[in-house]
Amino acid sequence: MPKKKKVKKTKKIKKTKKFKLTNKGKTAPKLTEKKTTISGPDEKPEIKKIKKQATEKRVYNLKDFVVYPKHGVGQITAIEKANIGEIDIQFYKIFVEKEKLTLTVPINQQAKLRPIASINQINKCVSILKTKPKIKRTMWSRRAQEYDQKINSGKIYELAEVVKDLNKNTDIIADQSYSERQLFEKAYDRLRSEFEAVLKISPEDVQKKMDKALGRTNISESAE
Repeated sequence: MPKKKKVKKTKKIKKTKKFKLTNKGKTAPKLTEKKTTISGPDEKPEIKKIKKQATEKRVYNLKDFVVYPKHGVGQITAIEKANIGEIDIQFYKIFVEKEKLTLTVPINQQAKLRPIASINQINKCVSILKTKPKIKRTMWSRRAQEYDQKINSGKIYELAEVVKDLNKNTDIIADQSYSERQLFEKAYDRLRSEFEAVLKISPEDVQKKMDKALGRTNISESAE
């Protein structure tokens, strides 16, 4: 009987030794894999490549519509080159019809430019115009600054929010201050010009579409 017990003990010891060996065999390659990923010499260049891709130039063509935040929608009328200080510079000529203004934007400084909105973005703007305006109880001077920043941000959704918040379903001038009316008309005109460029319909049809979303159908009908 004691001999059998000894045999069992030796078997258990052998099993534990085998498990230890297999555990060591498993952990060894994992440690080497971690070392290769952490101490890889190509890690920094990869981060630089990602940054370059984020600031990559966008190529616009002639007659493309673009949006310049401080001036609104414009159309590229020419792509020209000039030599300044022995450096060849390529730039866009952009005509803003609403302001009768021609902008000169170097291609390497076009971060502020953006392409015109898509149909889906226009549809989302229409849904924003249909929502109720958000009226803040802060001073008008502070609200006016916020509205002006949104108008000049170049972001179409923020532009639609300004139009919606400053919209008055009335044609009575007394119900709206002069500065409030100016900001509304500025935002309304910029949004309408982008609607025209995207939808490719007449200014009258664009106005009807926007006024219907804003609930200003009675005003537009009385104006006609």
